[in-house]
Amino acid sequence: MLAALVRPEAEQAENFPVAMRVLPRRYRDQLRACYSFARLVDDAGDCDATPADRLAMLDLLDADLTGVAAAGPGRVPAVAGLQIMLDPGTVAVDPFRALIAANRRDQTVTRYESFDDLVGYCELSANPVGHIVLGIFGADGDRARQYSDRVCTALQIIEHCQDVGEDLRRGRVYLPQQDLRAYGVGEDDLRARAAGPRLRRLVAFESLRAARMLESGAPIVRHLHGWARLAVAGYLAGGRAAIEGLRRVEFDVLGSLARARRRDAARHALALCLVGR
Repeated sequence: MLAALVRPEAEQAENFPVAMRVLPRRYRDQLRACYSFARLVDDAGDCDATPADRLAMLDLLDADLTGVAAAGPGRVPAVAGLQIMLDPGTVAVDPFRALIAANRRDQTVTRYESFDDLVGYCELSANPVGHIVLGIFGADGDRARQYSDRVCTALQIIEHCQDVGEDLRRGRVYLPQQDLRAYGVGEDDLRARAAGPRLRRLVAFESLRAARMLESGAPIVRHLHGWARLAVAGYLAGGRAAIEGLRRVEFDVLGSLARARRRDAARHALALCLVGR
C-alpha cells in the first residue's frame, strides 16, 4: 500500500522549489531524498485508510528508518534513499523520526486550542525539515537553527491557511480554536464553497502572523554562505510568494486556489540573495 502513495507530481504543488536546478547534484539528490521521505510519511498519515492502518504504515516506516540508520538496506525506497545522508553522518536520524511522530499525532489530535499549541505541533511537523536541510549543507549551527525554526513554522502555518478546506475533509482543523471563536467562525463556515467575510478576516489574521514570523527568520540568509544561502533563500521566498497568493485571492481559501507563483518566488529569492532582505 505504501508504494501506491507515491505521487511524483506533488513536488510541483509546493510553495517553494524543493531542489533548485542550479544546485550541485549531490545537494539536489539529498534534498529530493528528504522530500520523498517527508511526502511519503505525510501521505501515510493522510491516506484513505483507518487510523489503525495509518499507524501501522507509520510504524513500518519507523522500523525501516531504524534499519537504514543502522546501515541496513531499507525495504521502502523512500527510506532507503536516505542512506546518502545517514550513512556518512551528514544528517542525524532524529529529525526524520520527528516527522513520523507528527503524523502519529495527526491520528489522534485533530484540533489545536491555541496558537502556541499549533506551534508545538510544528516543532514536529515542520522544524525538523529545516534541521535536515541545514545538515545537508553543513550549516547546522545554533543561530541558524533558531532562524530556521521560525521560517519552517511560518511555512507550515501558511500552508494550513491555504489548505483549510482540504484539512477539514481529512477531519482536521489547524486554525486555532481560540481564533475561530474570536472571529465568530464555525466549522460549517469551513465547509462552504467560498470563504465568507469572517473566515477571510481570520485567514488574513493568521497569514499576517505567519508573515511576521517568516520575516523574523529571514536573517538566516545573511548567516549562510554559498549553496546553503541560495537554497534557504528559495524556501523563504516561496513563503513570501505564498502570502502574496493568499492576498491575491483576498483570503478566499475555499473558493480560490491560493498558491505561490514561481515568478514571485524567483523575485523574492533574488532579493534575498543579493541584498539579504
